[in-house]
Amino acid sequence: MASNITTLISRPLPLFTSAALLRAGMLLYGLWQDANSPVKYTDIDYLVFTDAARFTFSSSSASPYERETYRYTPLLAWLLYPTTLPGAFCFSLGKVLFAAADLLAGYLIIQVLRRHMGMPLGRACGFASIWLLNPMVATISTRGSSEGLLGVLVTALLWAVLEKRVVLSGVLLGLGVHFKIYPFIYAPAVVWWMDDGHMASRNPEDKKESKGADVANRGQAQTTSTPLGKLIAFATPQRIQLTLTSLATFVGLNIAMYTLYGVPFVTHTFLHHVTRIDHRHNFSPYNVLLYLTSSASSRPLSLGSQQAPSTPPWTAKIESAAFAPQLLLSTILIPLVGAKKDLPTTMMAQTFAFVAFNKVCTSQYFLWYMVFLPLYLPNSSLLKNSALGVTALALWVSTQGLWLQQGYNLEFLGLSTFVPGLWLSSLAFYAVNCFILGVIIDDLAIYV
Repeated sequence: MASNITTLISRPLPLFTSAALLRAGMLLYGLWQDANSPVKYTDIDYLVFTDAARFTFSSSSASPYERETYRYTPLLAWLLYPTTLPGAFCFSLGKVLFAAADLLAGYLIIQVLRRHMGMPLGRACGFASIWLLNPMVATISTRGSSEGLLGVLVTALLWAVLEKRVVLSGVLLGLGVHFKIYPFIYAPAVVWWMDDGHMASRNPEDKKESKGADVANRGQAQTTSTPLGKLIAFATPQRIQLTLTSLATFVGLNIAMYTLYGVPFVTHTFLHHVTRIDHRHNFSPYNVLLYLTSSASSRPLSLGSQQAPSTPPWTAKIESAAFAPQLLLSTILIPLVGAKKDLPTTMMAQTFAFVAFNKVCTSQYFLWYMVFLPLYLPNSSLLKNSALGVTALALWVSTQGLWLQQGYNLEFLGLSTFVPGLWLSSLAFYAVNCFILGVIIDDLAIYV
């Protein structure tokens, strides 16, 4: 039995076949559950996506933002045009696209493991199976979440950077940030990684030419000792090219979408995520605070009053300050500590910190860092120390399950579990995430 499993995950054909069959089976089961159960398999977000696609193509002047709660780039609605065609099969084509994105991300993971971590094909496939055969990943994609597309964009960005394809890296970074804001956190890590040592050519002829340049560089060492000299030395042609390409891609896409859809594009795609106060399905410790804020903002006017009752001023301050530790860790401290040592692990740590400290944290967001797990685990303490790894996994699963039990009582049974149940389970899950993040950062700190 063990040998059969090893054979299954150590070769590309059976691995990708199994991953595809897993997703095909879940898609078929989802069709059955949607038709026969009051609890639907299809994610509510998928209904928003497909509705937005129908609105987009209903007339020449239509907009995806006519669909209430559509908070995404129009590119997503465009991609889902086939779902507007009649029939249950066409309606499911968006899920097929998201599932296919999972497989493509798995292929890119294998490429990074083989080409840049020196891993044999069989072992690379084994680690890639953590993503490809992960039931949580497959379930989220086949329910209709678009996070698989982000997985492809982010792994493609990492692959392009490690391959030193600067222009392609810039395009992917700009596209990723346009598609969903959070990939901007990778820009500091990528730019910091792109020093002369990492960007040096592997070609023997170029290495011979670089010897002469090394001699010249020694003569210029004194000029780079000043702050201005260090800044000039930091602004290498590759870094400038990446910055300009990513900005041009991001700005160009935004101008195009603004031209087509106007202010609603900016409001719903970007500004909403700064001020959002979603509290449903939210694992964050800010969950209860966001619930109180949202309920107070929607409270009707009291008799004899011209204004709705206001919330205490400190709630708005805490909500606004939620970004401070999140951005400090994910965009400054972690890249400075680890980017030049191990870029894949650094991106894993950045994403984990961004999700753990985000004021809105849903299950779909876990995929943002799970795509990096196959690249982090081979040299991690979680794998080298099996007791530590099992403990971390058990704590992560159990505290998440504790929150889900409280959430089920609240949303399905109508029981008020906000305090203490939901709040304490959110704190427990947050504490476990901080513990795991500490392990990842420790691995970066001792990396040689």
